[in-house]
This record gives sequence, C-alpha cells and structure tokens, in this order.
Amino acid sequence: MGSGKTKLTEGILTYFGLQNEISSPTFTIVNEYQAEHFPIYHFDVYRLEGADEFLQIGGDEYFETGVSIIEWGEMIEEVLPKKYTKIIFSRDLEHENKRVLRIEEE
Repeated sequence: MGSGKTKLTEGILTYFGLQNEISSPTFTIVNEYQAEHFPIYHFDVYRLEGADEFLQIGGDEYFETGVSIIEWGEMIEEVLPKKYTKIIFSRDLEHENKRVLRIEEE
C-alpha cells in the first residue's frame, strides 16, 4: 500500500489525455476510461477474495476489449492473459519518497 500504483495509472491516463477523469477504483473494483482509440480499465482487486470472484464479476471479459491496468494483480495472476506486463514496486531504502520499478514481460 502507498507504493505509487495509482500514481502510475494517473500518469498513463494523463498520457492519453484523461487527466481530468482519474479516480481510484478501490471501492468500485474497476473504473473505465475512454481513450481516443480504445478503452482503458483500471482495476483494484485488493478487496476481492481472489481469481474466482474476479471471474464472477466478468473481469476477464475486459481483457478482450481494451487495456487493463490491475492493481494487486498477483491476487488474480492465474486468470490473467498469457502475455502481460508486470510492474513490481518497491521502496527505495535510502529515499523514503522514491520507488523502484521492475518491469517484466510474462
């Protein structure tokens, strides 16, 4: 918590001109944004019980129609598409307000 996941999403949405529409999906599970050529879905699955609940709400259907950004994605990793980009956040131990991001292609 507090590692900057939502801030990263804000940066991505700002790149696509959606900076005035940003809100955290903590209680709604998913927020939908319409970029010029495709939808962007911002999920926060922290409050879900796991992959089964994600599937029950139809979460996997979003993968077919747009770009999905998923906070706490490790909780539903077994139902993610075969190919995805994983961004791992960690704190910089020397600088309290800095984060280290590791990007992996799965």
